[in-house]
Amino acid sequence: MSTTTGLDPAIEYHIVNSLMWRGLRPLQAAAVEPVRSGDDCVLVAPTAGGKTEAALFPLLSDMVEQGWQGLSVLYVTPLRALLNNLAPRVQSYTAWLGRTAAVWHGDTTQGERRRIKAERPDVLLTTPESIEAMLVSPSVDHRAMFASVRAVVVDELHSFAASDRGWHLLGVLERVQRIAGRDIQRVGLSATIGNPAEVGAWLQGSRRGEQAPARVVVEEAPADAPAPDVQVDYVGSIANAARVIAGLHRGEKRLVFLESRRLAEQLAYELRELGTETFVSHSSLSVDERRRSERAFAESTNCVIVATSTLELGVDIGDLDRVIQVNAPRTVSSFLQRLGRTGRRPGTTRNMLFLAVNGDDLIEVLAILLLWKRGFVEAVTPPPDPRHLTAQQILALALQQGVLRAGDWRAWWGGLSLMDGAEEVMAYLRAEEFLVADGDLLLIGPRAERELGQRHFMELLSSFIAEKELRVMQGTKEIGFISPLALQRESGDKSAIKPLVLNGRGWWVEDVEWEKFIVHVTPLELRGDVRWQSGKLAFSFEVMRARRDVLLGAVPDVPLSARAQEKLPDAVAPHESEVSSDGMVLHRGTDRDRLWTWAGLRANATYVAGAELDADEIDNESIALPAGLPVERLRQGDMSTAVPWVDPRQVNALKFSVALPEETARATLAARMADRQGAREVQHEPVVHGT
Repeated sequence: MSTTTGLDPAIEYHIVNSLMWRGLRPLQAAAVEPVRSGDDCVLVAPTAGGKTEAALFPLLSDMVEQGWQGLSVLYVTPLRALLNNLAPRVQSYTAWLGRTAAVWHGDTTQGERRRIKAERPDVLLTTPESIEAMLVSPSVDHRAMFASVRAVVVDELHSFAASDRGWHLLGVLERVQRIAGRDIQRVGLSATIGNPAEVGAWLQGSRRGEQAPARVVVEEAPADAPAPDVQVDYVGSIANAARVIAGLHRGEKRLVFLESRRLAEQLAYELRELGTETFVSHSSLSVDERRRSERAFAESTNCVIVATSTLELGVDIGDLDRVIQVNAPRTVSSFLQRLGRTGRRPGTTRNMLFLAVNGDDLIEVLAILLLWKRGFVEAVTPPPDPRHLTAQQILALALQQGVLRAGDWRAWWGGLSLMDGAEEVMAYLRAEEFLVADGDLLLIGPRAERELGQRHFMELLSSFIAEKELRVMQGTKEIGFISPLALQRESGDKSAIKPLVLNGRGWWVEDVEWEKFIVHVTPLELRGDVRWQSGKLAFSFEVMRARRDVLLGAVPDVPLSARAQEKLPDAVAPHESEVSSDGMVLHRGTDRDRLWTWAGLRANATYVAGAELDADEIDNESIALPAGLPVERLRQGDMSTAVPWVDPRQVNALKFSVALPEETARATLAARMADRQGAREVQHEPVVHGT
């Protein structure tokens, strides 16, 4: 190593002699000073860009030079598998310095937990749920465990910030910070994040405004770096996709992404029928089965692993040669995460081959790539109004402390915005006997024991309530998946749900099992031409407008196969009457009108609520409206506070909703489904009358 790095000399020595590196990667070099300054940081680099080392090498240098003792660094990830994957690397780094690292998550054995409690490691790799478990467990001396914490590294920061697990993480970090009696430095790591400064400010929690703004370090691609090899092909069916995958790149390791478990299983079956060694990973398989597949894939050479988003994050499954995407991912961020699984070895290039199964899928692929070529990456926005987690944190603190003093419980979270409105939540918890008073002390009450006390309050420890998709079932046959926003109520009857249109067919909704997120349906003939086949998942405003741009003739600057070029005009033709460069298209009909907004399900549902329209049907592309509605009527309404309609039964699917007033729980759900900016765009965009 020709120049000093600013790291501890022992780490410099091992970088050269143990890792055999010639030097630090650009992000690693750029991160040394910001991280060692003690400032909060967000480090952004492509997958396999060395982000773990960029955070840990400076922190380990401080650990040695400043004499940190005890558990000093928490390293938090969203996945147990990622922790297991990282552990050997991190343990080797700490061993260079005579320090230790350990893993604590839900699969950690009792024996290993006892060892950690007896001999606390210098670095603990863990999850937010495990930190919570340690805080509330009577078998863990949480004050001794966390008293020495100086810093936390949050890996896959974008994944946390976009879900309630992020709010949960911030809540437990504030409590750890209070126990430690010092500000805890926060270092976030991400491969894809469109607004790192804003997410960095969110990560600071109660430190925001009191500390310097989080410093953002981004590794830009070198000017001479080869452009990713991204290509698009049209194959027409899953069976044809299997033939292409089996025939291309023989002797190489191929990772294939799909957006549904059903298609993943179908593709795996077709590949095996063709004699291709194939492994599968998706969320319906057991963890053990997924891990067996991933280990076998890592050890093989000429093989394919078929996966949904389970392999999108940074779990190491060995060196990959190719990534193939069947149809389109739902976001540009997902595309970039998946693209980053390749090109890790020197001399190789990041690559992805898209295989479109039908014409509409081809348009979706081109829309995602159009956004990518424009430099767009989705901004990460923490879910609004996390009042259910406000309740969870108060109850968890009561378990942690045994009792709460009525006058000082609020101080545990400082100015963390998670606790905005906490007094209202506290009043409800007391009124409903989730907490009971003994003088100025508050204790866990009988309602909390009854609702949340099973298995020693295990359900209280995790916040897994990220918006789910509803599984649509006809008997035992899976039809597809929909967003909860697709379940619209009948006019004047808040309990009745309108018939559902999914994949071009009508379905009568017989029942919704909100606890299992299953919709039971029977076939129904519906009038109307619903041609788009993507189903009723909620796509963003930007993605839908990119689809409209493709239908209007925009094509991303990526290679298209001859089959894709030949298919594109046929794919566009059925939608030509639904798009216009002059604005939205309104089709007048005898029974109903249809407004083609191309704004996304959230924006459309928010617009309908704000304009107080009795829509017959809402999807990503359009809204079915009463016939003859004047165009001027479409301009009315206030979108600044509009929220979509939420089925009252859906509240039961919001974790910890029992600890909130029903109205507050429904408002939380509705706020998370709203897209007010998109709704305003719909409200003010010109309307063109279609033919």
